[in-house]
Amino acid sequence: MTGGEGRLAELSRELQELRARLREGGGKKRIERQHVQGKLTARERVERLLDPDTPFVEVGLLVAHDQYDGQAPGAGVVTGVGRVHDREVVVVANDATVKAGSWWPETIKKMLRAQEIAMRCRVPIIYLVDSAGVNLPYQGGVFPGQYGAARLFYYNSIMRRYLGIPQLAAVMGPCIAGGAYLPALSDVILMVEGTSFMGLGGPNLVKGATGQSVEAEELGGARVHTEVSGVAHYAVPDDEACLAKLRQLVRELPRETELSPAGPGTEPRRSAEALYELLPADHRQPYDMRAVLETLLDGEGLDEFQPEHAGEMICGTGFIRGFPVGVIANHRGIVKDRRPGPPRFGGIVYTESARKVAYFIETMNRHRTPLLFVQDVSGFMVGPDAEHSGIIRAGAEFVEAMATATVPKLVLTLNHASGAGYYAMAGQGFDPDFILSLPTGRMGVMEGESAVMALFSSQLEKLKAEGRVPDEDLTTRMDDVRAEYDRQLDARFAAARGFVDEVVLPEEVRPALELLIRTALHNPGPHIGAFQLSSEGPPSRTPTGPTT
Repeated sequence: MTGGEGRLAELSRELQELRARLREGGGKKRIERQHVQGKLTARERVERLLDPDTPFVEVGLLVAHDQYDGQAPGAGVVTGVGRVHDREVVVVANDATVKAGSWWPETIKKMLRAQEIAMRCRVPIIYLVDSAGVNLPYQGGVFPGQYGAARLFYYNSIMRRYLGIPQLAAVMGPCIAGGAYLPALSDVILMVEGTSFMGLGGPNLVKGATGQSVEAEELGGARVHTEVSGVAHYAVPDDEACLAKLRQLVRELPRETELSPAGPGTEPRRSAEALYELLPADHRQPYDMRAVLETLLDGEGLDEFQPEHAGEMICGTGFIRGFPVGVIANHRGIVKDRRPGPPRFGGIVYTESARKVAYFIETMNRHRTPLLFVQDVSGFMVGPDAEHSGIIRAGAEFVEAMATATVPKLVLTLNHASGAGYYAMAGQGFDPDFILSLPTGRMGVMEGESAVMALFSSQLEKLKAEGRVPDEDLTTRMDDVRAEYDRQLDARFAAARGFVDEVVLPEEVRPALELLIRTALHNPGPHIGAFQLSSEGPPSRTPTGPTT
């Protein structure tokens, strides 16, 4: 990594340190124990499964990193998007070094997100199972509820019955109780001889429930399930053979679509490292968004749409590694144009710019061009002039166009993701296909200083009218609000709660965007909701014979 001593460089170094700690999982001793058992770790398995020297977008690495006293790195599961035999796939790998791969509430959240990516993008999903089941002290957040563990099996079933999405499961360790339905509802099950076990109850539970004493291998080992029960389909001697077999199975899958870029793709006009200098040390300061886009797009640059109109919003088309995209970005700076009235502030959405973007989105949707939202938005304009101009209606048009666009939608947050502007720029609630953020991303209703004014303005005005200044108690309370907002605005806070898929370094942005665009394009549409059964809906159950 390069980039000097700016704010982005400092936050990037902190992110790399956090990543390194989380990727150790349960620590060196537990990693060594895994190896002694003849097993690879989750990350070693993922590395050997995927094509070498290709990008892997890890979804949710930071989830739960600031919870459970640091005892749940990665929530005990590795999830992400990568390539196997040059085919995009989703991977879910339990990390047995973290509480034996047991399921925390956030583990379910990560696994559901992975399944939703597979469903939305119509790409195969591979489960590398090595889990002791529910983390019992936290079962209340795992077992029940609409988005509890049962949702995993619901998604399994939807993918099998309606969507036809290949699901490959490798049981590479324990797979106990309800968790056994995850592989059982997959298309193919592999088991590793000597180290894998699959059963609705382990030997101890069987002993307590039935009084029978049975060894794990005899109860639910690889040979039992491939030779006796017929539950599993392949028995392999070790982890390496298991991963090689999975790669073979992926290679043999039929390909319904062959993705090819519109052109060979060219290097961008500016290097990724330029981002370290382009983004200001103070997030409130302006910068050249068009120069930022030159680090993201191929060398042809941005073909800007209505460049002289409502310039606080930048719209245009370009390419990322040869794949066309429609770009929507927030200009950061003062905009002086031919509209009457004072100059406009970049990062703010006005009536004219909302309508401009809505029209552009609808045009890209008609052209079937994926959308890339480059977020640095502080919100919509307020005040009498804005309200009288119809900002609410224009904002609604913007939101509706974005929400109902059926092409892939990707988000990259650079700085601010604030207020209703965050929603309009394809916030998470609108189900964009993927959300990435630079370490400088700041997600929240408003900035800390604005929150201080909202909470304490009446007290400050009263003190000012009385000719007094805030005392120590009021000053401390205001400082506490600023500090808490800064903590919650941090991109790492958002990533810990699954509000973004991954926090990326500048040099990772283009490879990640290319991989995610390729992944999303496997589904020609519509990209609405977590999954779409089909354009016609599920098979009809209405009787087709004559009625009386």
